[in-house]
Amino acid sequence: MTQEFTDRQNRAVALEEITDDNWRAVADVAPADDQRRFVAALGARYLLLSARGGVWNSLGVRAGEEIVGHVMWAFDDEDASHWIGGMIVDAAEQGKGVGHAAVRAMIERLSALPECREIRLSYHPDNTHAARLYASLGFAPTGDREDEEIVAALTVARAA
Repeated sequence: MTQEFTDRQNRAVALEEITDDNWRAVADVAPADDQRRFVAALGARYLLLSARGGVWNSLGVRAGEEIVGHVMWAFDDEDASHWIGGMIVDAAEQGKGVGHAAVRAMIERLSALPECREIRLSYHPDNTHAARLYASLGFAPTGDREDEEIVAALTVARAA
C-alpha cells in the first residue's frame, strides 16, 4: 500500500513519471545558488542524463499541484544496489520539507521492488544539509566514495 507523504505545509508530495505534460517544469527546476556546487544548475541536466545515459531514471517531484523538484534512481548490476541521485528541490520550495518527503517516497518506491535489498546515494562532504537529511532517514556512510562524494546506504528490511 502506498503511503502519502506531505511537506511542512501539509501538501501531498509525490513522485511522478516524466511525461509530455511535465518534462518542461521538471527541466526548469533550479536549486538555490549556494547548492550549485553540489547539484546541477537545472533539472534539465538530469533529464538528459536519464534520456541519454541508459542508467538513470528521472522522476518529477510534485508538491500539491506544482512540480517542485527532480530525483532519479538507478540499479547497479555490480553490487545489486539501487541508487538515488540527482535530487533537486527548487530554490523557492526549500526549507518546506519537500526533500524529506521526496526521499521517503523514493525509499518506499524502491523498497517495493522485490530485488531491492539496499538503497545507496552519495553527497558531497560539504553538503551538511544533505548529510543531515539522509541520516535522519536511516542512511549511514559506507566508507566508500563515489568520486569525491560520500556514499551512504540504507538496508531494506524484508519480511521473513
